[in-house]
Amino acid sequence: MASTAILNPDACFTDAPLAAQDVARGVTRLFFRQDLLALCEVPLPNGRRADMMAIDAKGMMTIVEIKVSRSDLLGDQKWPDYLDYCDRFFWAVPAGFSLEPFETEAFQPGLCGLIVADKYDAAVVREAPMRKLAPARRKAETLRFARRAALRLVGNLDPGLAGFD
Repeated sequence: MASTAILNPDACFTDAPLAAQDVARGVTRLFFRQDLLALCEVPLPNGRRADMMAIDAKGMMTIVEIKVSRSDLLGDQKWPDYLDYCDRFFWAVPAGFSLEPFETEAFQPGLCGLIVADKYDAAVVREAPMRKLAPARRKAETLRFARRAALRLVGNLDPGLAGFD
């Protein structure tokens, strides 16, 4: 039952363009095969909201920032704020998106991985380097992730409790 909720395209980016929903679904499927479980639209303690955050069996945290338009990508100045809350950071874009900007220094290719996705699957174009979180930050983020996942599950079970996320 949990995997059905994870793959439900309505659970991610309900107010976003269809392309963002498709990318999120494809990335979720890729991560699921790699034993990473993802949540969409995850608020961070610094006031930012990660498009996707995933955790693996060892507790490693991955953040994914989805971009579906060139103007949105080029105007994004906030993405470095995510780096303190993950071990790995990926950009994810739809198939056919120009990958050129991701090779420029503005998007620090040495710090960021790159995923190309559609609504059926995704592929890692460039692996994200591992930058391990400090133990105290890992514990805090793991607890926040688990509680957020539980809150969303409770909201699915009892719609009257939804929206506390």
